[in-house]
Amino acid sequence: MEASDDTEEPPLPLALTRFQVSEEFGFLLPDPLTELPAPYGPWMDIAHELPQLITSHQLRSRVHQMPQLSTQHLQGREELHLAHLVLSFITMGYVWQEGEEGTVQVLPRNLAVPYWEVSQALGLPPILSHADFVLANWRRKDPNGPLEIENLDTIITLPGGESLRGFILVTLLVEKAAVPGIKAIVRALGAVLQRDEESLHRALEELAGAIEAMSAALRRMHDYVDPEVFYSVIRIFLSGWKDNPAMPHGLIYEGVSPEPLAFSGGSAAQSTVLHAFDELLGICHRQDSAAFLHRMRDYMPPGHRAFVEQLRGAASLKQHVLCSGDERLRAAFNRCVWALTRFRSYHITIVTKYIATAAARAKARRAEPGAGAGPAAGKPPSALEGKGTGGSHIFSFLKSIRDTTREGMISA
Repeated sequence: MEASDDTEEPPLPLALTRFQVSEEFGFLLPDPLTELPAPYGPWMDIAHELPQLITSHQLRSRVHQMPQLSTQHLQGREELHLAHLVLSFITMGYVWQEGEEGTVQVLPRNLAVPYWEVSQALGLPPILSHADFVLANWRRKDPNGPLEIENLDTIITLPGGESLRGFILVTLLVEKAAVPGIKAIVRALGAVLQRDEESLHRALEELAGAIEAMSAALRRMHDYVDPEVFYSVIRIFLSGWKDNPAMPHGLIYEGVSPEPLAFSGGSAAQSTVLHAFDELLGICHRQDSAAFLHRMRDYMPPGHRAFVEQLRGAASLKQHVLCSGDERLRAAFNRCVWALTRFRSYHITIVTKYIATAAARAKARRAEPGAGAGPAAGKPPSALEGKGTGGSHIFSFLKSIRDTTREGMISA
C-alpha cells in the first residue's frame, strides 16, 4: 500500500491519515462494512452460519460445495477488509473443525485462491490475524449510539458464544482507549522537533492517561469472558500453522503454492498500539522477544507497519528528555513507561487466568474417562499448552517484555 512504499520524510512530523490511522478510531477500521456485494453471497451465507456449521461438523462439506468466486468485483479497502475477515474465519473453521487431531493438510482451491488474492491486495497474510479478528470485526447495534460494549457486536463469529463476543469486543475497547495515546505520539514528536517542552509535557501526560485507560478496559475481560470457554473452545480457532506441533508442516493453499505455507495464529503481539508506544519511548526488548515482535509486524496492515517504522526512525524522545534536564519531563516520561509496564503486568495476570490455570483444569479433565473429541465437544487443545496462539513461549515472552519495559525508566 502507498504508505509502505513512501520513503520520503513526512511533514512535521507525522500525519496519521497517511498510514490509514484514524483520528477517531486509531488502528480500528472505521465503521467496517457488514455485507459484501451480491456476487459474494455464498461466502456470507457460510460466514453467518459458522458456529452451527462447525459444531455440527458440516463446515468442510459446505466449503467443498462453495463456488470459486472471482475477487475482481471487490472494490475499495472496506470491501477487501470484509472479504478478508470472512475468508479468514471460514479458513480457521475449516482447518480446526475437528480439533487439533483432525487437521487438514490442504485448503481447497475455491477458498485458497480468492483468500490469497484478497490477502495480496491488502498486504495481509492469508490467516486470521488481529487486523481481522478485532480491528475489522465490529459494528454498532445503534448506528448513532456510542462505541460502548452494550452497543457493539461482532460481524462474524465462531464457536464460543458470548465469551467470544466479549473477548473480541473487550480487545476492541483496549484499542479504542489507546486512541488519545496515538494522537499524543504525533504531538510529542512535533514538540521534540520544535523544542516545545510545555507541549511535550502535555503529550506525555495524555499518553500515560491513554495507557492507564487501556489497562482499565482490559480488566473488563473478567466480566465478559469465561476462562473455560476461552481455553477449551475459542483458543484453537486463533491458532496458526507455524510453530504449532498440531500442524508441523504448515498448510497447502491449493492453486497458490504446491509447498505448504506456515503462518502464525492471531496474537495480541500483532496489535500496532504497543509497538508504536515501544518505539516512541525507546523500549529495547531482548533479542529473542524482539525477533518475535518484529515478525508479528508482518501481520499488521502495511500502513500501520509503516507508521511503526516511521517512529523507529524518528528523533529520540528519550534522548531529548535526558538532555533537557527537565524534572517534569522526566517524571511524565517515566509515568508513560510505568503505565506500559503495569499494562504488561496485567496482561500476564489475564493470560495466567485464561491459559495457565485453564490449561491445568483442562489437563485434569483430559485424564477423566469419556473426554470428547474436537472443539465441537469442547475438547481443549494440548499442542499449544504454555504457548501463545502466535506460537511464542508465552510466559517467558510476556515477562521478558514486561521487564525490559520497566528497564526503560529514566533514573534520577
